[in-house]
Amino acid sequence: MISQIAILGPGLLGGSVGLAAQASGYQVTLWGRNPDRVEATRALGLNATTDLAEVVEKADLVILAVPVGAMPRLAGKVKTHLRKGALVTDVGSVKALPHTMARESGLPFIGSHPMAGSEQTGIEAARKDLFDGAACVITNNQGRPDSEGAALEKFWQDLGCRVSFMAADDHDRAVARISHLPHAMAVATASAALRSPEDESLAAGGYRDTTRVASGDPSMWAEIMVENRAELTTALEDAQNEIREMLEHLANSDKKGLQDYLAEVKLRKENPIHPHE
Repeated sequence: MISQIAILGPGLLGGSVGLAAQASGYQVTLWGRNPDRVEATRALGLNATTDLAEVVEKADLVILAVPVGAMPRLAGKVKTHLRKGALVTDVGSVKALPHTMARESGLPFIGSHPMAGSEQTGIEAARKDLFDGAACVITNNQGRPDSEGAALEKFWQDLGCRVSFMAADDHDRAVARISHLPHAMAVATASAALRSPEDESLAAGGYRDTTRVASGDPSMWAEIMVENRAELTTALEDAQNEIREMLEHLANSDKKGLQDYLAEVKLRKENPIHPHE
């Protein structure tokens, strides 16, 4: 049973998990290296400390809410202080690398990806309702006991998530297309549109809706894209092919062909196929 939660990393996701878990009756403590961020966390009404041993030793569930690149350095310290029977998870946007880290460090690990976020960053942007209705994928590549997976599933459900289980590679392939590709395309669209910055004064809902996520944290997104580079590269190459098809219709003044292409994509978007249903 999970009751004591340790969250390592007082950012948007770590803070939001903390607020949501505390509101759901869990005992929550956050850890951060930076004393100023720890104080900002306390200002939200959450327990927080710079003492890693203190927060890990009493936890049933340790949540890594740090960038994936920082996890290997943290894993050894966590394992030193982890009590028997405790479980470790994360909130990262890629799953293959955290599982590699956990396997190499010997952590009792099941991956989590609550698919919620914001273009805003930092603990100040944390919200306890961030996960209401959000999808959360759990990856158990380490083959941890079913009881641990069920306990973790209940935790995310208590925070408001719709939970599903996937293999880490399948997860990374899927999010490359439904999360990482849209972000990359939003950046490309914003960059192309702003080649004539004076036109931004005319921008309305289409521009804002299409490019909103391009305001996300560049360091975080650069890390995510590089971590999932193989799957994202394939998705971007497919997007290139779609753009080439539109360019070909335009080059040939092929209104009928372009209309048929737009109609086909509209139909596929409005009537998606769900192979697991």
